[in-house]
Amino acid sequence: MSTTVTAVMQDEVKALARERGAVILAHNYQVPEVQDVADYVGDSLGLSREAAATDAEAIVFCGVHFMAETAVILAPDKTVLIPDLDAGCSLAASITAEQLREWKADNPGAVVVSYVNTTAEVKAETDYCCTSGNAKAVIEAIPEDKEILFLPDMYLGIWLERVTARRLNIWMGECHVHAGIRPADIERWQTEAPDAELLVHPECGCASQCMAFGNGRTHILSTEGMVNFAKASPKNRFLVATETGIIHRLNKEAPGKRFEAVSERAICKYMKMITLEKLRDSLRDWKHVVTVEPDIAERARGAIERMVAIS
Repeated sequence: MSTTVTAVMQDEVKALARERGAVILAHNYQVPEVQDVADYVGDSLGLSREAAATDAEAIVFCGVHFMAETAVILAPDKTVLIPDLDAGCSLAASITAEQLREWKADNPGAVVVSYVNTTAEVKAETDYCCTSGNAKAVIEAIPEDKEILFLPDMYLGIWLERVTARRLNIWMGECHVHAGIRPADIERWQTEAPDAELLVHPECGCASQCMAFGNGRTHILSTEGMVNFAKASPKNRFLVATETGIIHRLNKEAPGKRFEAVSERAICKYMKMITLEKLRDSLRDWKHVVTVEPDIAERARGAIERMVAIS
């Protein structure tokens, strides 16, 4: 799509959003042209807070399906649309509500902490939700004598054990994109870019190894944490270990600095399913409406609201 065609379609999207009374929320991993037309771009925690607080009549969620479900639960009086119903999540698919119920039955009395990358049905079986941005604070809010079942990302769980000194019972799930960023991908930073700051998402398969560097230039951060760190840092070069979509936002919000992906393979096919054209069609044709069964939404709401409340 040419620059001119993109600009025209972006204007069309903005006009449709105004006409429909809709707010456009986009995750940091969305394609650049979608990020550029959104009213808010952020991580899962920021997006959840925006969904809960918006005065708009409708929310168009440019992310993956579990994120749109979370918006439905937090804003039950709003219409929530997702431009592509097939925009799923490999991590959310790694545990079902039935599997969680069985796990809980095997561990009676345990507190269940679910990463936000889970289905509404799983959240309904959960005590606390969390994002990578507030997972440490969520774990620390739970009494130390309580057993914790943490799901579904094992790498985030392992990182949490290290930073909280808590023993967690961890589900062995993973995000296929972040798990694909391996320790070998960090070698370029160590050997070819010793002047760079390394920003690592805790879902990455290399996160635990990176923590051991202890060199002051390695930082385990949520995507929102990466943006804030880069903006405040006096450094000019950064290697980024997460899905490559974040590079666009980093370049916009910290101009003049150099950002490089640790792995160019770190691309989520689900996040990239939502295009500018699909976003336009979603607003124009009022599709696809995301729904959550009322009883499931009611049971999940408490866990999500605890997540939003804990910074």
